[in-house]
Amino acid sequence: MKIERVGDTLVCMSDTLSTPPRTFGSVAVAMVTPFQEDGSLDIDSAVALADGLVRDGCDAIVLSGTTGESPTTHQPEKDLLVREVKKALTGRAMVIAGAGSNDTAHAVRIAQGAQENGADGLLVVAPYYNRPSQEGVYQHITAVADATDLPVMIYDIPGRTGVKLALDTLQRLAEHDRILAVKDATGDVAGGFVKMAATGLEYYSGDDALNFAWLAHGASGVISVAGHVIAPQLRALVSEVDAGDLPAARREAARQRPVIQALMGGGQGAVMAKEALKLLGVISSATLRLPLVGASAAEISALAAVLRSEGLMS
Repeated sequence: MKIERVGDTLVCMSDTLSTPPRTFGSVAVAMVTPFQEDGSLDIDSAVALADGLVRDGCDAIVLSGTTGESPTTHQPEKDLLVREVKKALTGRAMVIAGAGSNDTAHAVRIAQGAQENGADGLLVVAPYYNRPSQEGVYQHITAVADATDLPVMIYDIPGRTGVKLALDTLQRLAEHDRILAVKDATGDVAGGFVKMAATGLEYYSGDDALNFAWLAHGASGVISVAGHVIAPQLRALVSEVDAGDLPAARREAARQRPVIQALMGGGQGAVMAKEALKLLGVISSATLRLPLVGASAAEISALAAVLRSEGLMS
């Protein structure tokens, strides 16, 4: 995998014709947003974390997504994150900025701020809570895509938004020049394969437990929470699938399951990812912003036991 510049945009290019198109890379982490103990943004830790993830094999970093606590971080913080992480990564990986809101005008402002501060792409989630019609979802995502010159990945996660993107909506969105990909966290893998084929959009696994299934069926890559602690292993998984060695990839996916379950089994990746990073000494504080609260002592103890058993911590 190599990063090339096309105009003003960084694009991850496949090394061989046998691999799928990868506008947004192949191993991305939906990065947590580190905070100080008082809840203020810890930009130094964010920069160091992003740099470490890239050194561990990531070719894209997603900032201010769900795992980055996007509902409780504000636009000046989002802009600062993009600007400082982009500067630190020096073109070694894409910086993808979340531009999610249930207020279309607000999402447009976030997208424009991301472009102004150097983002290479946008992740745009369907509006949440409002429960708009499919036409409303279409117009929202199109408005955000029209607001910048950046490539756009749609985030389909109905468990959080309450709205599942219909096939015909995705087909309409796929006609937009800058809407190029979907991060699928619907849990409907079979349906996702149909959408991937019908739209021609690049698809990315948005559920760590389904990474192997998606990759084996031609997905472009993964956008992972577990990658906070197993990025090298995810890089190995993608490389094995690219090489056509599905038995090796299947074994690698099986080895990753205990960590994925420990991080995602409770349904709140942001909480457990921060606890894991603190246990590993990567960040000094697992502070969250309400309404998220920290893991219990029992949950942290169980997580630590898995990290030790998997050789990730002593």
